[in-house]
Amino acid sequence: MKKIFQTDENNTATILRIVLGLILFPHGAQKMLGWFGGYGFNGTMAFLTDTAGLPSIIAFLVIAIEFFGAIALIFGFATRIVAIGIISLFAGIIFTSHLSNGFFMNWSGNLKGEGFEYHLLVIGIAVALLVSGAGRWSIDHALQKKS
Repeated sequence: MKKIFQTDENNTATILRIVLGLILFPHGAQKMLGWFGGYGFNGTMAFLTDTAGLPSIIAFLVIAIEFFGAIALIFGFATRIVAIGIISLFAGIIFTSHLSNGFFMNWSGNLKGEGFEYHLLVIGIAVALLVSGAGRWSIDHALQKKS
């Protein structure tokens, strides 16, 4: 358990963790709370299970990882566990929804859907956090110092 919270004492991991958490939080808040034009928990669960065809446990994990995972990243708690969840989630998103649309985002709106470049970037940041941990300014670092 000790190794889960172990982290390098660097500011780069802190920056990556906070930025990723801040980017993911609005997406999670859309799904969980209905903020930022989202459907909220019930609407998102219905979409993910009925329209997207995901099992309810996977749909729940999608919402939980994006919402609670983002908050955990911002504070630097259980960063490696959250990183594994994000890597798994975004790999699944690529393979189920975006791979067939190619690499690039649909900036001009003339493609049939969004590519996977954003998702790959999120995975890359999450892999860096998995390797380094949360960084100096984190709950993980405080827990590491106590043990």
